[in-house]
Amino acid sequence: MRRLGVICVLLTSLSTLAAAEDIKLEDVVARHLAAIGTPEARAAVKSRGIQGTLQFRDLTGRIGNATGNWGEVSEKQDWNFVMKFGSGEWRGERFVFNGDKVDFAVFTSSRRPSPFGDFVHSQEYLIKEGLLGGELSTGWALENPDRNHGKLEYLGLKKEEGRDLLCVEYFAKGNSDMKIKLFFDPETFQHVMTQYSLIWTPGSGHNAPRTGGSRSDEGQSRYLIEERFSDFHADNGITLPRHYDLRYTQEPQRGGSRSYDWDMVADKVFTNIAVDPANFEIK
Repeated sequence: MRRLGVICVLLTSLSTLAAAEDIKLEDVVARHLAAIGTPEARAAVKSRGIQGTLQFRDLTGRIGNATGNWGEVSEKQDWNFVMKFGSGEWRGERFVFNGDKVDFAVFTSSRRPSPFGDFVHSQEYLIKEGLLGGELSTGWALENPDRNHGKLEYLGLKKEEGRDLLCVEYFAKGNSDMKIKLFFDPETFQHVMTQYSLIWTPGSGHNAPRTGGSRSDEGQSRYLIEERFSDFHADNGITLPRHYDLRYTQEPQRGGSRSYDWDMVADKVFTNIAVDPANFEIK
């Protein structure tokens, strides 16, 4: 019986691998969207609000750890995302998109952008094209392909963190050296991870990423944003993750690495709420 169980698991694994080889990009996207909800259920969502708690960790030990709150409000493409954790001089992050322009609030006592906020500011298409935050936002890139105009390429099954996941590479509408990979569970087609990686070299002909005042003469630098989504729950016909982990790593060639992690839990999700337009005002 034990041997039979091992054989069944092996056959299931082989079946998943074979299916991943045969599947096409359009199938991955369509089945991912179906995992969120039916076309009717998704079309019925005009706005969304999320509130929850977070644990902030400085993985390089510079500024310590903290607890706080996070939340977001989205309506169509408009998006307001806030993290408040009050760790010493760094008090949080706030990003706003009004469907046209992006705004960044400075939540540091010195009134200077944080390394993470400054980096996202220099790569603001991550917000404009509905990538950052994934399907938690009503402006999710894969839900709005005609507007975002990003290109997709299916890369097949990839091993990530000990798991076999379907991988789709996203190519931004504008010119960018950043590699963006979206990962999906091969059985549920839920979006479980996004990786954004950028290697910048002085003299490459591209502007240096903004990173909280880092000099552009630090040599080659590597930047990585990782998003992980888990603990999926259905509510009013829409299935979304309730656990969102966001990690930013900055590795200059000449030392001074930074790595931050925000572990967020969604305690409340509100659908079709009346949204105050002030949430999306650009100051």
